Amino acid sequence: MNPLRTRKQSVLLVVDVQVGVMAVCWDAARIIGNVVRAVERARENGVPVIWVQHDSEELPLGSPQWQLVAELQPLSEETRINKRFPSSFEETDLAAHLAALGADHIILAGAQTNWCIRATAYAALDKGYNLTIVQDAHTTSAIDMGQGQMIEAASMVNDLNITMKWLTYPDRTTTTATAEELAFV
Repeated sequence: MNPLRTRKQSVLLVVDVQVGVMAVCWDAARIIGNVVRAVERARENGVPVIWVQHDSEELPLGSPQWQLVAELQPLSEETRINKRFPSSFEETDLAAHLAALGADHIILAGAQTNWCIRATAYAALDKGYNLTIVQDAHTTSAIDMGQGQMIEAASMVNDLNITMKWLTYPDRTTTTATAEELAFV
């Protein structure tokens, strides 16, 4: 039996909705609005919100581009985590915060779908968490493959949504829901 099944807490994990990230993302205004709605709904339901921010050469810690977008303001009691790798678990204290909260279910939103959201989703599943991707609250930017080939952002978002809806792991659930459909059980 998965040891996380003794826990019964959902947590909303908001990853990298930062000024410098969202400036290059597909449909950013709509996605930010949906992240805002997911945060509002989590708070209304007493679900903890954890904020993750990426620190890199392009997003130096404390710089204007590193800041969360203006529409999203963490409450003083909400956890903030800085990361340097795509997975929000890698070399951070996220797992310790989740354990302290008694979390067994991660609700995931943010950017970028094909990098930090995907890496965090798979890490969460590998660690035994139930996972819900907020299907209308994650985004990325298109990738130019050269020679006229592009991978469009919407395709990557749709790919992850489909994958997480149908992916199966033993003794844990994966699903998707819109910001309005989220069930905080």
